[in-house]
Amino acid sequence: MIKPILPGATLGVLGSGQLGRMFTLAAARMGYHVHVYSPGRQTPAGEVATQEHSAPYEDTQALTAFARQVEVVTFEFENVPSSVCEVIEKYARVAPSGNVFHICQNRLREKSTLRGSGLPVPDFLAVRSLQELQAGLKIIGCPAVIKTSSSGYDGKGQAVIRSAEDLTSAWDSLSTDEAILEQLVDFDSEISVIGARNPQGDVAFFRPFHNTHRSHILDITLCPAALPQSVEDNAIEISRHVLEQLNVTGVLCVELFVKRDGSLLINELAPRPHNSGHLTIDAHSTCQFEQQVRAICGLPLGSVRQLSAAAMANVLGDLWQPAVPDWSALAADGEARLHLYGKKNPGMGRKMGHITALGPTTSAARELVLAARDRLQNHNP
Repeated sequence: MIKPILPGATLGVLGSGQLGRMFTLAAARMGYHVHVYSPGRQTPAGEVATQEHSAPYEDTQALTAFARQVEVVTFEFENVPSSVCEVIEKYARVAPSGNVFHICQNRLREKSTLRGSGLPVPDFLAVRSLQELQAGLKIIGCPAVIKTSSSGYDGKGQAVIRSAEDLTSAWDSLSTDEAILEQLVDFDSEISVIGARNPQGDVAFFRPFHNTHRSHILDITLCPAALPQSVEDNAIEISRHVLEQLNVTGVLCVELFVKRDGSLLINELAPRPHNSGHLTIDAHSTCQFEQQVRAICGLPLGSVRQLSAAAMANVLGDLWQPAVPDWSALAADGEARLHLYGKKNPGMGRKMGHITALGPTTSAARELVLAARDRLQNHNP
């Protein structure tokens, strides 16, 4: 039995963006100290952490010094070298384990593991050359989507293939020597389920979130999602199997396609808190970040009771054009809850923050959050 890590201890986070920032705030509220590690300086998480370690992930000496100062290390993003976990595990617990991240860092490993566990995924094939892509398309059929095996996010590192004429340009656009070719799913909606599991094997799940995207970036999340109870139950049961099959300690998000017949297919996994779960900060008894703290520390998991229907809208760097958003106009809206991430340089498509609104229904919350974001968009330069 793993001894619980109690408030007053020091926790470590690899990565120092907005997810690390919100984790740090949740941990500090519970009485923990947090050290963050990344190559950056004055980062979103570093601004609020007890200590910011700024060094490359390949710096074994710096990693060792970091690991010696903490009792458990978790992640805010999955694309760290696997050697990092090997170094840290000599001095501190890692949660989720390095094996979980090894699987989730690579789409081929991820989909193969899920399929091998009997979980529903789109049809897929490994592709390592244009010739293999041509042969694979005859099996998968059109339309299809080709994705790099690693390092892709927010629609980057992928291309849709609608005919054989798209093959060469799609392959060349990825600039990779390993990709995954998948059937393009004709889905009705996209949802995500965020679950937590502690070392004792206890699990807890938020109800599914309904997600809509703009230019491949999450735009709006609603909870509860308008799903039949059978689909909601199936989504949670699939997520339970994923957590248990991977032996996850921590938080994991399962992104799913809801097909038109109500069946589900797993799109991707994220072994960490997820953008779609940010509304839990305002709308639930326990937010996804506190749940992450509880899970990695071996504490009982918190209640996932939803206090109100809620909607979240991402705030991207686009809103800084042509001038800084009108924060006063947003503040005048007593129903809008603004969360900014402390990023210094707004860029097109860059996630700078989010807005959450609560309401009697999800549709009412959606209207409120869109109106709130519109106040930022309609500012005068």
